[in-house]
Amino acid sequence: MNYRKTRETPGARNSGRPSGLETLTLSTDVRVWKINTVKSKKAPYQLRWTVAGKVKAASFATVTLAESRRSELWHAMRKGEAFDVDSGLPESELRAAEAKKNARPDPSWWDFSREYMAVRWRTAAAKTREGLADSLATVALAMMGEGVKAPTLEDVRLAVRWAVVPAHKGEEPPPELVVACTWLSNRSLPLSALTDPKVVRDVQYRLSFKLDDTPAAKETYKRRRRGFNTAMEYAIELGYLEGNPLVNVKRNGSKDVDVLDPRVLVNAGQGASLLTAVSYVGSVHRNRGRRLVAFFGCQLYAGMRPAEAVGLREEDCYLPEKGWGTLTLRETRPASGKKWTDSGKRHDKRGLKSRGPKADRPVPIPPLLVAMLREHLREFGTAKDGRLFANERGGVLGTSSYWRVWQEARPIALPPDKVASPLARRPYDLRHACITNWLNAEVPVAEVARRVGNSPEVIHRFYEGCIDGHEELNNRKIEESMERDEEAGRGDPGE
Repeated sequence: MNYRKTRETPGARNSGRPSGLETLTLSTDVRVWKINTVKSKKAPYQLRWTVAGKVKAASFATVTLAESRRSELWHAMRKGEAFDVDSGLPESELRAAEAKKNARPDPSWWDFSREYMAVRWRTAAAKTREGLADSLATVALAMMGEGVKAPTLEDVRLAVRWAVVPAHKGEEPPPELVVACTWLSNRSLPLSALTDPKVVRDVQYRLSFKLDDTPAAKETYKRRRRGFNTAMEYAIELGYLEGNPLVNVKRNGSKDVDVLDPRVLVNAGQGASLLTAVSYVGSVHRNRGRRLVAFFGCQLYAGMRPAEAVGLREEDCYLPEKGWGTLTLRETRPASGKKWTDSGKRHDKRGLKSRGPKADRPVPIPPLLVAMLREHLREFGTAKDGRLFANERGGVLGTSSYWRVWQEARPIALPPDKVASPLARRPYDLRHACITNWLNAEVPVAEVARRVGNSPEVIHRFYEGCIDGHEELNNRKIEESMERDEEAGRGDPGE
């Protein structure tokens, strides 16, 4: 019996597009013949069968393969399955082939991570590249698959961070990472595993906790989650996934509010003491600390980020003998590993954060900082490229260099109980202190945001609770208003 049947292509139903129907001519009039031999060195065994009287044939290299294929066709025929008259194949095989052809691609997390980083590398800054690699490596802990002799979690992270660098494509991994790279390339779960709630919970856990199972810092979690989200956007764009599996998942057990911890803030006296202590660090001949006094002063009195101070050049400075000066910030020098930068150096040369590549930001500076910078230029001059702050060899000032000086200065400037506290634990806390001081001085939030390169929304949210004295001021205003209302009531006895 012959009949025509329409076959709907996958994805056409309910898609709003034309249905994409194809017509098959199907028949249950099927005959399978015995295997015979033909004159062929490569495929001497021939199987023949008919569908609606049309003869079909296939040749095989061995009789075993031919018998296996004959068995498949025979069982389909005995089940009453219809065959396509044109191709001679059972309808079930045609549907399976079409489903495979139209199936969603499903790369492993290992392959996807390398593919995604290759796409993002060209336009991403070095710090962004490093952050994305950390996000991908963290998720790899939940997507590494199972089995005996699995690599350690630390090796998995290191292997992914090495493998996602496009320059390493085609290279043999370092000897210490061979086992982890081999395991991950063979056993990493496919992206489709992210539809499994159990896997999604593990991904969320890995983003939220460190390798020792202690909670990751709030900013670390946010950076990792942000990197994962951008990777998911790419996966959705290419059709690997239909949606972000973590879109409705919140960080478990986290009640942190995105505000600054007031305990890190120094007052005016503590800030001055810390800068004085910095000048004592290192021998007189090496000047290790003295060359960084003005560097830390830029953060304490101008609210600059450390990377902005590293990139500050003499031509960016207006330093009059008296009065206020101006620093016109144009570039930053964030520190990254050599493998993340295009230049192969540790420091990337970038524009200002969240600004266009040629944007600048003028920042007025008080006479105290003007004097510091003038003294710094008199004593140390500039690097060859005009930068104010360089290391002892004239190169770009590294994070580790000024961190070491800062850690040595804190015990000199602070009593033991303060050294053990969060007070000014990081050089970046000087910037926080500067911003808080400006807000307490009732400088408009919009102007504070402009000077430090943040949005007013960030200033409002992050520094909430760190502005002193306003509660008492507001209370006085309320009392004065109540007194005026009371006096007005006494002066009108008719009411």
